[in-house]
Amino acid sequence: MILVTGGTGLVGAHLLLHLVEQGENVRAMYRTTNSVDKTKDLFSLYNKSHLFEKIEWVQGDILDIPTLEIAFQNIESVYHCAAMISFDPKDEDIIRKTNIEGTANIVNFCLAYRIKKMLFVSSIAALGDPTHTKTTISETTEWNPEKPHSDYAISKYGAEMEVWRGQQEGLDVVIVNPGIILGPGFPEQGSGKLFSAVAKGLSFYTLGTTGFIAVTDVVEASVQLMNSDVKNERFTLIENNYSFQEILNCIADCMQMKRPQWHATPFIMNLFWRMDWILTTLFFQKRKLSRASAKASYSKSNYDNSKIKKVLNTDFKPVKEYCNQILKI
Repeated sequence: MILVTGGTGLVGAHLLLHLVEQGENVRAMYRTTNSVDKTKDLFSLYNKSHLFEKIEWVQGDILDIPTLEIAFQNIESVYHCAAMISFDPKDEDIIRKTNIEGTANIVNFCLAYRIKKMLFVSSIAALGDPTHTKTTISETTEWNPEKPHSDYAISKYGAEMEVWRGQQEGLDVVIVNPGIILGPGFPEQGSGKLFSAVAKGLSFYTLGTTGFIAVTDVVEASVQLMNSDVKNERFTLIENNYSFQEILNCIADCMQMKRPQWHATPFIMNLFWRMDWILTTLFFQKRKLSRASAKASYSKSNYDNSKIKKVLNTDFKPVKEYCNQILKI
């Protein structure tokens, strides 16, 4: 049987759908009934509601040891997709605890229950820092602790260290580092907010560059790696590098909405996050734009996907075409 953590998120829910379509016996963890409903809605979105009942659900938490003891019974392989995503500095403690300590717990249980293989869904945020001589980021780019990183990036990097610890203790592992993942069904989470913002008439864009990929490609690549002889490797998962302006324009065109017209420069974005800090401090609200998010919006990062394409001998769906597919689902 296969265990999937994070089965109520974008990647985990699509992974569950893919696995049950392949006839796999799958167990998934959930924290609340409401979160399970999101996955159920996703199955309905794809007209696959009948497959939802094939999942064995176990209520639990990656920070709750007793529930993990139940979840790991009769498990042979694990997809660890669960993570907390936040760029609000106020979430620093909980995001590090969830992503690092939670991953350590999963690794420990994999070792204790002699799991055959574990695949960890990390992030390009955990990849290294480019230098002046080598500006493209790959799996071998070294992490520079002296450079500033978001709490989320640090938590994912720390989680990867726990995975490599497990590998040193005898666990077969694979790490995938997806870029920004685009997919349907979760409009208030992650990249879904891009679609929601454009739908509401987003007026500005930034010229930052990063890697993007379709959620279906993340899932298919992960399953292929899990079912292969590949082990103790990490892979950057992106279809290509795009500017945020390109992606926002693509989404707007697919929605037949007006493209964002106003260029928010780095100066303006830095002004925005400072204003947001003041407002949230005065009115005790949750941050809408952190310093790290502002910086990411105008930073130009280029990622190399040649390793995964060579290993799997495949090409990924063009993200700009996939945006249109998302809106038709």
